[in-house]
Parts: sequence; structure tokens; C-alpha cells
Amino acid sequence: MFDAKAFVDDQLKKIKAQIKDEKAIIACSGGVDSMVCAVLTSKAIGDKLLAVFVDTGLMRKDEPEQVRDMLKELNVNFKILDEEKYFLEGLKGVTDPEKKRKSVGERFIRCFEKEAKAYGAKYLVQGTIAPDVIESGTNGKGLVKSHHNVGGLPKDMNLELVEPVIELYKEEVRQVARYLGIKVSERQPFPGPGLSVRCLGEVTKENIAIVREACFIVEDEIKRASENGKMKLPWQYFAALLPTRSTGVHNGERMYGKTVAVRAVMTKDAISATPADIPYDVLTAISKRITEKLGDNVTRVVYDMTTKPPATIEWE
Repeated sequence: MFDAKAFVDDQLKKIKAQIKDEKAIIACSGGVDSMVCAVLTSKAIGDKLLAVFVDTGLMRKDEPEQVRDMLKELNVNFKILDEEKYFLEGLKGVTDPEKKRKSVGERFIRCFEKEAKAYGAKYLVQGTIAPDVIESGTNGKGLVKSHHNVGGLPKDMNLELVEPVIELYKEEVRQVARYLGIKVSERQPFPGPGLSVRCLGEVTKENIAIVREACFIVEDEIKRASENGKMKLPWQYFAALLPTRSTGVHNGERMYGKTVAVRAVMTKDAISATPADIPYDVLTAISKRITEKLGDNVTRVVYDMTTKPPATIEWE
């Protein structure tokens, strides 16, 4: 059985031994993996740690502000970078999901290298977990998709990695977060490349805005249904914008709009997953709200019933 206390005690020793008296920066997204690593590393090396959150323009609604508040509560040194233009430039015209992930991964590292140099750090702490490594096709495993923090890393990176939770699965990371008293212990996963991999086809500012709002609506309606006892809260739930159009009617006139897919799954380890059982009235409320809010752009909402495998949890 996994022992969170023993894990924390062991990792504090390992982090201290690796970093010693040097400085480090941590790629901090606000998710449970990176927040656990931030707390562990802060305990290990104190104020020699700088947490860096990169606002890629691919984040969920109000996420940069939420992460800022979280980092303030943790009482760690932190810096927030506004790099929306930089990341969108790298994704211009890119439709292949592997290229998206690698573009985002490389630009993350370039941002971190710049900040590390200014801070005088040679170590980069990441919240990489076991499924990231497995799906990225390392250690003799077959490639499923290149996670930005594994297969998306550039070969000429000049920072030394520190990855405290790399051998853990998500539930084990959550146990560590609970033990450390981290508020985001139950926060649902969010992909490192952000909404770029929930925007199938070309990533544009307009498309990101559509999928951002759709994701917010899906999260809001499902959380509310769970709080009201209508359903169990899924492990992960979101919306994806598909690169297909279909005919619809808006204000009595024909329109040719986009399609939003709702995805919600139950899983223990993210290696396999089943679609969540969402009540029909909840799906109806999601569909109605998305088409009303995004009616000038979206004509159709569908629910993804595919297990993993053959599908992955994220669409890209």
C-alpha cells in the first residue's frame, strides 16, 4: 500500500541531495502534480526555489488568476509570464497533434531557460508522472502521444530535470497532496499543452476562445450536478472543438457552424478509462447552454462514448 508520509520523507532527502545549495525553478501549472512538486521542493530548498507559471493563452477560463492566488497561499517565490503571442505563433498553421505538443513543449522550455538564467538556476522541477512517461513511448514503451514535459522536450535543453513524482500515478499524487494539505488535491487533470489539444485542427485565438467557454460550461454543469447528488463527479470532464461543420438554425436563419464534443471519463490510473454516466437532463443542459452562449459559432454538441483504449482521454 502506498505510504504518502514515507514518500514525502524520501523525496525531501532526494531533492536536497540532487539540488544541494543551488537554485531551481519549477514549472507550475496550478495542477495537483506541479503543486505537490512545488511544496516538496520548497520544503527541501526553501527560498532558493522560483515557481514560474507561463500563461500560454491556452489556459482555461480565469486560470491565470486562480494560479496566482494558489501560489500566494503557498508562500513561495513565483513569477507569471504572459506568453500568449509567443505560443500562438508557434502553433500557427499546425494541425498535427504531435507537432502541437512538441511546439508547446519546446516553447515552455525556452521560457524556463530564460527565467532560469535570470534567476541563476540550473535545475528545472517538473510535475511529470508515470502515465506521461508511459504514453510518450520511453523506456521501451510504444508511443501513444508525446507529453509536452517528456517527448516534447527539446534535445538541446540546458537545464537539469528534477521530477519528484515521476514514478507515481495520479491517485498516488493526490494522496501526497492530501497529506501535505494542498487544496487542489482533487483538481481534475488538465493537459500541459492546454486547450491547443482540445482544439482539433488549426489553433487560432478565435477557436481557443470557443473551446475555453465550452469547457467552462461543461465543468460548471457537471460540478453542479455532482454537488446536487445527480451523478458521481468524473475523473476528467471537458469539451473539445472539432474541425467539422454542420448545418444549423439560429434566429430562424441557416448557419453553418462548428461542433463541440463533450468528454467525461472515469478511471483509476489514466491508463484505461470508461465514459462517465451523465444523466440525460445534465447533457441537455450542457448542450443548450453551449449553443445559446456560442450560437454564432456552434450548431451541434455531441457526447463522446468511447472507452480508453481505443481512444485516449484527451482528443489529441
